[in-house]
Amino acid sequence: MAFYRVRPTQPDIEIANAVSAHACPETEEAAEILTWGADEHLLCALAAGWWLYCRNRTARHRRDSDHILLTTIAVTIIPHVLKAVFDQERPDRLTVRGHLHGVPLSGRRLDAFPSGHAIHVGALASAATVLPPAKRNLVWCLGAGLVLTRIVLLAHWMSDVVAGLAIGALTERWLRYWTGYGSEPQDRRQPGRPVTPRLRPRPGATPTARGFHAPGAPH
Repeated sequence: MAFYRVRPTQPDIEIANAVSAHACPETEEAAEILTWGADEHLLCALAAGWWLYCRNRTARHRRDSDHILLTTIAVTIIPHVLKAVFDQERPDRLTVRGHLHGVPLSGRRLDAFPSGHAIHVGALASAATVLPPAKRNLVWCLGAGLVLTRIVLLAHWMSDVVAGLAIGALTERWLRYWTGYGSEPQDRRQPGRPVTPRLRPRPGATPTARGFHAPGAPH
């Protein structure tokens, strides 16, 4: 028995009712497949694989992989701790119309808050802020699609997903203080970006020696 009971807000209920009314078996089956992209087991395996791959790479790659692995482990543990503290019934347990339209049952009945998938996506979206804009936006778009599957499946209320995204992002930012992730200047993370050299005058050089001439002076 958890210590606190979380109740859905009125907007949560309205969104869940809209999903139940417009759901269809094809959409639900597609969402069931796509939602595996943010599954904790898959993400932990990918993070561990990348960490092993980066052991023989540069110091920056090793540091970044350390951060991603540590963050992934942390955001895997946090949802289980919070679900032991908070109880909230999943919306898929409160609908009949949704099941008639193909909505499946997800996880344990009282484990709606917070969304573990959203915590993982929030952490990855926060980590992606150090990437070039094109790659960062791609990660954000994929993450948005993944968390939307949790709402389409009625596995979570909208507030569960929002809270999960915030928890994941804050966790990733907090861990940066220990790993040093993102501390490297952006210029060095983008090798194709031209860097304009800064010219410094030689000590004791006169303006004429540096290429400047006084007004009216012969060139």
